[in-house]
Amino acid sequence: MTPDTSSVPGLTRNWDFTPSPIKAWQRRANAELFLRTMHRNPPWKEIKPLTPRPEWIVYFLFLPDGQLSVSHRFTLSRLRDMGLPILAVCATRDAGDVPQELHGLCDALLWKGVDGYDFSAYKLALWQISRRSPGANVFVLNDSLFGPFFDVRALLQSASWDLTGFMGSNAITNHIQSYAFALRNVTPFRMARLAPVFFPFRSVSDRDAVIHLQELRLARVAARSMTVGSLWFADADVIGNPTIKRPLEIVEAGFPFLKRMLLTKPLSFTKCPESKEALLDRLRQLGHPVDAGMHALAID
Repeated sequence: MTPDTSSVPGLTRNWDFTPSPIKAWQRRANAELFLRTMHRNPPWKEIKPLTPRPEWIVYFLFLPDGQLSVSHRFTLSRLRDMGLPILAVCATRDAGDVPQELHGLCDALLWKGVDGYDFSAYKLALWQISRRSPGANVFVLNDSLFGPFFDVRALLQSASWDLTGFMGSNAITNHIQSYAFALRNVTPFRMARLAPVFFPFRSVSDRDAVIHLQELRLARVAARSMTVGSLWFADADVIGNPTIKRPLEIVEAGFPFLKRMLLTKPLSFTKCPESKEALLDRLRQLGHPVDAGMHALAID
């Protein structure tokens, strides 16, 4: 797929991150949010140990019901096609609820409790890789996505940054969206430099806290010790959040994902201009299976 951003106003390619100014009131608000929402890390367990490899894919699956969906299976199949080892982090209510099928679909497997949002899973996986497979390059994604719809290795290999996002934005502050990113040379030292975002001893389960203390700060904290950029950048004043406002256009421009919330949330929430049937049709065209459960979720 040849990326073409010319038809998507406000969307550009290969953005070098620069931090936005932070006002004193924002620092105070973040400090108050930190103190109010911090809690102990969720429990975790190593189910299938990881071994030293030069590259890893980390895939976080949130499965409170202990069931894999067709979307999980599709993503795992596409990740397997990339020929890289997969470390799955599965969040269920109990370690015994991790689907047995998942054991055979990944090369290493960690269980965590359901608290902590995706950053607690990222932290767990990246710290384990830093100790067990130091120096590895890691591609990280969570299950809020459909896709990837093609092999993204060429995109990531062409990137010039140590931390690479797929979509950058200037909404609220310059940042990279955290549902998918790549981090090179994952070592204990690198993870220590990222500790202000991947809190070693605490987690947050409040959505606003995750956004303001972790997602919006990831690129800023990383830029203190490494190069940071994004494969795509959205000018929020022009395009808003294109993964929600222009999903089919950015896929046509080469973006490898669609957000699952486009189907699982009502249009009154996402305000996506595309009909859910159009989104389902595009998924079919991209080779993604569409089952009765997805149709049921996609009622406008």
